[in-house]
Amino acid sequence: MKQKLTNRSKRPSILMLVVAVAAWMYMAPRAYGSTAAGPCSTSAESRALDFWLGDWNISGPGSAPNAKSSVTATLDKCIIVETWDGGRGHTGENWFGYSADDKSWHGMFADNEGRVHIFVDGKVEPGSAEFSGPSHGSNGETFLNRVRIVRVNSDKVEQIWEKSTDNGTTWVEAFRGEYLRKKS
Repeated sequence: MKQKLTNRSKRPSILMLVVAVAAWMYMAPRAYGSTAAGPCSTSAESRALDFWLGDWNISGPGSAPNAKSSVTATLDKCIIVETWDGGRGHTGENWFGYSADDKSWHGMFADNEGRVHIFVDGKVEPGSAEFSGPSHGSNGETFLNRVRIVRVNSDKVEQIWEKSTDNGTTWVEAFRGEYLRKKS
């Protein structure tokens, strides 16, 4: 004979489910080895690019600003993200982060024209950064990218992007931007 379930008989199982989910949510981060939230916010290595944080107008040397950039820290301040608009519909993002595992910086450039460049070697010190990594051109050619970000003063940063087709013996400048901090 089947017993008819009532709302009262369902309550213990729903309560058990709520307790189980709450316990899993509390214990799961610890069980999977996560650390306390925000370790990057107190790491000097992770904070070395903070001079670049903010909203910027970008120009070429000696010209009026025609592009803009916003640089923020995300993922508990572990990743520095530049979201930029170069004007005329060209937009993109650059991501940079310090890896506590291998004690080095890494980065990625991506734009709305389908280009992606990975920076496998990064060195950042307070006031300057340099990232490099191999890439391929649209015709299959191999080249090396090097991006430098240099603090000129609290309201000005320069970004220089260079390319090399001879594995870093010679470099050709592909982009030079002067970042001027937007005034509130």
